[in-house]
Amino acid sequence: MHRKKLCLVIPSLQAGGMERVMNELAGYFCQKDNLEVHLVMYGRIPEIFYDIPSNLIIHKPESAFNNTFRFVASLGRLIYLRRGIKTINPDSILSFGEYWNNFVMLSLLGLKFRIYLSDRSQPDKKLTHLHECLRKVLYPKATGIIAQTSIAKNIFNRIFRNPNIKVIGNPVREICRDSKNKTNTIIRENIVLTIGRMIRSKHHDRLINIFARINQQDWKLVIIGEDHLKQNNMNHLKQLAKKLCVEERVVFTGKLNFVDEYYLKSKIFAFTSSSEGFPNVVAEALSAGLPVVAYDCIAGPSELIINGENGFLTPVFDDLYFQEKLQLLMANEDLRSSMSAKAKNAIEKYQIDKIGELYLDFVM
Repeated sequence: MHRKKLCLVIPSLQAGGMERVMNELAGYFCQKDNLEVHLVMYGRIPEIFYDIPSNLIIHKPESAFNNTFRFVASLGRLIYLRRGIKTINPDSILSFGEYWNNFVMLSLLGLKFRIYLSDRSQPDKKLTHLHECLRKVLYPKATGIIAQTSIAKNIFNRIFRNPNIKVIGNPVREICRDSKNKTNTIIRENIVLTIGRMIRSKHHDRLINIFARINQQDWKLVIIGEDHLKQNNMNHLKQLAKKLCVEERVVFTGKLNFVDEYYLKSKIFAFTSSSEGFPNVVAEALSAGLPVVAYDCIAGPSELIINGENGFLTPVFDDLYFQEKLQLLMANEDLRSSMSAKAKNAIEKYQIDKIGELYLDFVM
């Protein structure tokens, strides 16, 4: 049996939403007997955070990235990527990352490979002038583009002039208990949960202010995530919680390898991000049966949340309205139960086998 070659291209498999999706897809693709799956990493730190399939063929640079001579090091990565993919000689290439896709396209200029690109951020996100110019030139040359939402596709149609754009959402993994936890009973606690890297666009400070104004002494706000992009927001957020006299009820866990226990013991998920491509944590929260209150940023939450059915969408930065909806859920157990029952139904179409097949149908 002839096995086709699929080459997945990404800077690294460090902890992150884009990386998790690539890893989930790699696991699904590796189950196919007729596929030989390669993963090429080319970033500054090409590390692997996630468990990977044993039959996934990994390629990464042998030399370290010398940040002192950044241009030369980047040129070296470009040459490494071009040579590596030529050696693999894949039938199709799938690349993730709004900044990184330009790099991949440049590395393969003049080669006749089938290249599929997927941006993983807010679809109208403004990049640097150089990257914007490169995307306008390079994206039309791709074999196809994958948009995470229908809104993203409409925006990409205007920007990229590529005739082959398909909407495919992210796979949503099953939320499960830690194998070390032998109990069969899920005990929900009075927890408002949020998960996200400590970056300004997630607006954890706004959520802490909202939570403090509600002043429900028997509830906690749990924030899972770590400092990122050298913004050093964790200390600022802890000081804000102390200033608002809620430091005893706002829990900062830092980075966790296993977050499912928090999904399963919380009662509400809150999401104050103003910039998303497809919010994996919102989908996972719904999968765990949590009603969600989220900013209705330009793409993502509205694909998952049916307003008033399994959660609430609020205008971005309308924190009084957000507070009203969050407080309503905290006070109304019947409403939480009703929304929880509907939460899982909304994300059934994002199961890995369904999303994986959509990818394969498109790129292979």
